[in-house]
Amino acid sequence: MKILITGKDGQLGWELQRSLAGLGDIVATGRQELDLSDPAGIRQLVRSIRPDVVLNTAAYNAVDRAESEHDIAFKVNAVAPGLLAEECRDLGALLIHFSTDYVFDGRKITPYSEEDEPAPLSVYGRSKLAREQTVRAAKGRALIFRTAWSYSDHGDNFVGTMRRLARQKSELSVVDDQSGTPTWVKPLSQALEKICARALSRQGSTMGEGAPVYHATCSGETTRYGFARAILDDLASKAPEEPISRLIPISSADYPAPARRPKYSVLSNAKLERDFGVRLPEWRSAFAHFAQGSGAR
Repeated sequence: MKILITGKDGQLGWELQRSLAGLGDIVATGRQELDLSDPAGIRQLVRSIRPDVVLNTAAYNAVDRAESEHDIAFKVNAVAPGLLAEECRDLGALLIHFSTDYVFDGRKITPYSEEDEPAPLSVYGRSKLAREQTVRAAKGRALIFRTAWSYSDHGDNFVGTMRRLARQKSELSVVDDQSGTPTWVKPLSQALEKICARALSRQGSTMGEGAPVYHATCSGETTRYGFARAILDDLASKAPEEPISRLIPISSADYPAPARRPKYSVLSNAKLERDFGVRLPEWRSAFAHFAQGSGAR
């Protein structure tokens, strides 16, 4: 069985290379091997590898910069996945594709389900929604997973940024009016391993036909400030003698950014649990487990 993973140097791509190692031969590509702005290169790579499953974790993820880089954001996030989907369709391969909570506008006060109508607020969110649409348009075997607030010990993420700044600054201001669910990438990748194993065991079936969407995050919810508080509390418990930043809650209006973020983007995982029997841990317990193994970095 051949498994192609794009975005090998990103958080999810890095974890998937480890969690899927027992399922088959993995080919992992980064920017050097696969330029997502090169349509011919995308088609050539997939045709040369002839994978049974493709996990497309590569994406344009610069949320604020996308406001001024519309064309490249859409080329990488929308056009490239459509080409991958077409090549997978022609090969009979399964495409597993990843999207984001930023496809929603945040007006709800209860978790978003897959049936809720997307209404992205930013160029980044619109490019990610277009990403889903181009995958569906190919009409091949595909699954789309929306996740949110990802973190790990690998790559750039909110946890790493907070840990670094907490030792550098006397005060840290973090928004307290944006709610979501911090999601540790390791249990997410382990859940995807189970889903892949099930899908590959049903090779030739119609599983994934029409590219159904699933939400896949840890459970529970908090604000950006609440997550930052948990990160700094963990740092303080490990090295109480070292000075740490004072954390100050602020509103989104006090921290203007080029791209608008949804105020509420908690995702319901009920469909994921119902269809695959997969449940990710509650975010606080996941972070506690992560922190035990990661150290105060």
